[in-house]
Amino acid sequence: MIETARRHEDRIGKVLAGRNGILGALHEDLIDTGRESPAAIAALKHTPGGAFGSCRYKAVKSLDGSRAVRAADRGLPGARTSATFFYNGGGDSADTCLKVSQLSATMGYPLQAIHVPKTIDNDLPYHDNCPGFGSVAKYVAVHPRGEHGRRLDWRRPRPGFVLEVMAGTPAGSPRGGAGRTKAHPLPLLILFPEIPLDQAKFLAAVKATVDAHGYCTGSSPKALHAPDGSFGRRQGLRDASATPSAGGVAR
Repeated sequence: MIETARRHEDRIGKVLAGRNGILGALHEDLIDTGRESPAAIAALKHTPGGAFGSCRYKAVKSLDGSRAVRAADRGLPGARTSATFFYNGGGDSADTCLKVSQLSATMGYPLQAIHVPKTIDNDLPYHDNCPGFGSVAKYVAVHPRGEHGRRLDWRRPRPGFVLEVMAGTPAGSPRGGAGRTKAHPLPLLILFPEIPLDQAKFLAAVKATVDAHGYCTGSSPKALHAPDGSFGRRQGLRDASATPSAGGVAR
């Protein structure tokens, strides 16, 4: 998005990035990307993590939204000039983007709000692929192979290992990434959040795998569901966006 804006400087003015997402917009803690070299911007494609930071913050107050709209006006050459507000993330970020859009319309401010899909879950509607999914899919595919190598080291024997894969929603695509290891025969079992855990069937599969290979590796979502629909493990906490926190399934 930054590089595209630079190719159209006659139509797009400054591109400001909020430090730590919407919090940077609310506190007017903004980064002028125009001061960065083309090489520095290109390097963002290969930089782990979020170069501008991130947050978990639910923008629900009208004051929050109005401050975000005013922040978008910073750096514009003239008053009432239309601005564009890009916000990247998953479902909660899309909701924040919607609130900013609705508030700007209420204020009569010419702001165009556009959500950029970026979630590891790859489950946002109307999108074929969400940036963020690929790196996670690669990780959950490579990690079991590393565990396989450690298992071959006689000094570190383990009868079993479960990789608990993070997810914001009960979507199986990140866990499915572990299936890429099938190109290399590994004793791997993959659990999906969309499918309730059948404990007896799972334990039988583990036993059969250990009997055949000497050990078993599993890939499990943190939001694993029991047959009654409840989380297999829930921490009893909610994050800033009111999303229930699950975890501890691997243990």
